[in-house]
Amino acid sequence: MNIDSINNGFVIDHITAGRGMRLFELLGLDKLECSVAIIKNVSSAKMGKKDIIKIDESISLNFDVIGYVDPGVTVNVIKDGCLTEKMSIRKPQTLVNVIKCKNPRCITSVEQELDHIFKLTDSEKEIYRCIYCETKA
Repeated sequence: MNIDSINNGFVIDHITAGRGMRLFELLGLDKLECSVAIIKNVSSAKMGKKDIIKIDESISLNFDVIGYVDPGVTVNVIKDGCLTEKMSIRKPQTLVNVIKCKNPRCITSVEQELDHIFKLTDSEKEIYRCIYCETKA
């Protein structure tokens, strides 16, 4: 398998095996015109197996989405073919328009222009709740 190196863009590394496609979908990477590589089930000494996403363009990434799907992921910023920054992503305290409330009685079901906002209520169990109706995500 041959995956080209990146000149300018991002490498999302240390993704828990099997979560790469979920990240790909939530980040909307299928809509990009640049090269995007999803590498699944890569052998890793640290994790056993992991997924990696390579994006060959400097785009705006939603780090809240990344932290929600898989906290502990590493995002490497590549400029002119060199690693310029390495970020460890953590679980966000608030999610805005990342997930939608499933409660049919929630105000967000009726008021279409309202943002879907969830707060992290239990960091150990990683539970998010809708700020309007308290429904668990």
